[in-house]
Amino acid sequence: MAVGREPISRRERPAKPALSRRWIVDTAVRLMRAEGLEKVTMRRLARELDTGAASLYVYVANTAELHGAVLDALLGEVDLAGGGAGDGWRERLRAVLASYTAVLFAHPQLARSALVARPSGENYLRLVERVLDLLSRSGASRAQVAWGVDKLLQEATATAAEQSTQEHDPMAEDDWNATTRALRSVAETTHPAIAAHMSDLVGGSAADRMDWSFDVLINGITHTPVPGAER
Repeated sequence: MAVGREPISRRERPAKPALSRRWIVDTAVRLMRAEGLEKVTMRRLARELDTGAASLYVYVANTAELHGAVLDALLGEVDLAGGGAGDGWRERLRAVLASYTAVLFAHPQLARSALVARPSGENYLRLVERVLDLLSRSGASRAQVAWGVDKLLQEATATAAEQSTQEHDPMAEDDWNATTRALRSVAETTHPAIAAHMSDLVGGSAADRMDWSFDVLINGITHTPVPGAER
């Protein structure tokens, strides 16, 4: 008589780890790195965690909140120190914004998502705190600093979304080449402004242009009064 396989008692089976928001977000980050943000859905995450999708909603309200939590987790990689030991507030601020942009640049889908869905976790709060602190050292008013943070982070997020999308788009280089050819082909008689500025229209490194863009905003923020605010 054949001896059957002895069943394993449920009491002897290893228990699954208890769900937590941290475990859910960490798993979502790992899944995004491996398969892309489009795969980070509640249903897909539930399969990864060997649970039902309904169980996740106790910790995360919806996919948008999940993506926001993933973004916040990645913001822990932003270098909040910024710059070197001898740098002033402006150089440090540019460095922090460049680091934030670089984090988003590495994840184009997340950068696009960040344009409409902001994170609200601790890493985001640390970033906002640091940008506020550095910008306030300019001597600008509290209102200018407060409104300025929003503009600086918008610029960094939009830059990352645009550049990272182009970096991963096989047609992006062809589109840029076509634009450059169109600009270079104009006649000075019909488009004198384009002809006069041609070299600078397409010149400069991406890093220099990004630093310049941040400086333009910083200068504008610190020299433009906020309507209705005390000076």
